[in-house]
Amino acid sequence: MKKTAVLILSFVSLTAAYGQGIASSFSVLRLPASTHVAALGGEHISLAVDDAPSAGFANPALYAGVEPKSLGLQFMTLPDGGSHFGAQYVHAFGERHTAAVTASCLSYGSMDETDEQGIKSGTFTPKDVSIGIGYSYLLADLLSGGANLKFVSSSYGKYSTLALAVDLGLNYYDPDLDLSLSAALLNIGRQVKTFEDGERQHLPFNAVVGGTWGLAYAPVRVSLTLSDLTRWKASDYFTAGKKLKFTRLAINHVTVGVDVVLSRAITLSAGYNARRAYELKQAGGSHWAGLSGGISLSLRRVRFGVSYSQYALSANSLGFNAAYTF
Repeated sequence: MKKTAVLILSFVSLTAAYGQGIASSFSVLRLPASTHVAALGGEHISLAVDDAPSAGFANPALYAGVEPKSLGLQFMTLPDGGSHFGAQYVHAFGERHTAAVTASCLSYGSMDETDEQGIKSGTFTPKDVSIGIGYSYLLADLLSGGANLKFVSSSYGKYSTLALAVDLGLNYYDPDLDLSLSAALLNIGRQVKTFEDGERQHLPFNAVVGGTWGLAYAPVRVSLTLSDLTRWKASDYFTAGKKLKFTRLAINHVTVGVDVVLSRAITLSAGYNARRAYELKQAGGSHWAGLSGGISLSLRRVRFGVSYSQYALSANSLGFNAAYTF
């Protein structure tokens, strides 16, 4: 596989993970592991009421609220035969310590392998794989902190690369007020093994703050998240050649979501990701771009989740979660 194929794959990786936008590799780090997070817009880090094992992927401090011995599985469809799947196991130690082991894989589907003249010589299946460990500690009755350490490998035909990434997070959760506030620094790290050409790729670092609160007189929770808080240049966004005004730039950092709790077992969710909506529309998407939704079912020991979202123009994505508490 030649360098032209790597460049094409970099674009595919970008569009699969984020519509159009930040020029970074290791896109598996930006896709949500939780159908609940995906249904609410894909960026939320403050879902302390979500005790599924995948909660800590968005913010490692949330592992503190997961059931002591839980196993989670996920699967998401992506355009052009791609898929995202993974697993998490969370185990609590004592009253304040919680640890997790995670794994996820982003497959881009089968692609043609060609040379500089475009002559096909075979096919290959590019993919990103992430394996990690997580830990959270209950700092106080209402405050928890956590960290993830992730080893990320990308294999694109004959080319491969390796990176190390760390997540740091805090969460304040008051169950009496049904209020959760979070801050996280995600994907802090570095590529330790480059592709053959030696050009160093960036990890998709993300500085995020957010909150989730329940309404006093309705079975509704509202989530608001501000993401990519270190990116305030128009060049960080896909604009289709249009000038990006500061107001639009500020709005692109906003993701909102709503949960409607129909019962202790069933929750309906909907979200709107302003940046994804803007960039997909600039690329030719419909007015529905940026919208997402889903449903969660919680039984005694088993949880299920389904989500709908759009990460690229070519197709919508469906996500599925299952979790079991031992």
